[in-house]
Amino acid sequence: SAASDVYKRQVNSLINANDNITVRSRAMNAVLTIRQMCDEFEVTARTLRFYEDKELIAPIREGQKRLYTKREQVRVSLIRQGKRFGFSLEEIRELLDLYYLDDQQKTQMERAITMGEQRLIDMEQQRNELDQAIIDIKERLKISSEWLQNTQKKVG
Repeated sequence: SAASDVYKRQVNSLINANDNITVRSRAMNAVLTIRQMCDEFEVTARTLRFYEDKELIAPIREGQKRLYTKREQVRVSLIRQGKRFGFSLEEIRELLDLYYLDDQQKTQMERAITMGEQRLIDMEQQRNELDQAIIDIKERLKISSEWLQNTQKKVG
């Protein structure tokens, strides 16, 4: 389907991210501090530390100072995009970890497509349920408003 093709292109761009990736049309710096990462990726320091605790990223540690290489910058960008698509951190970790298999990312791409197609089905189902809920609440509001108007006419 057209939606599936669009999704596959998005997954392809997500998976093929490499050292040439740009964020907001700006080439990534070789190394960023935690504050620069927060500004660049619109995340909190707590979020970055959480990702580090979950072993999704591994910044260079110099004492208390954390330094984020291009690899970590790409990973944070991919984590954020994966979250936006509705993937769990464990699903994102699975995809990130598959990058390191020695098969030119074939396994990673296959898994990303499978997961993405399932996520797309789930999101379309959620949208259908929301559309129905919107119809239902509009009808309930109409009935309630009419009831209230009729009650006020009888009282007045």
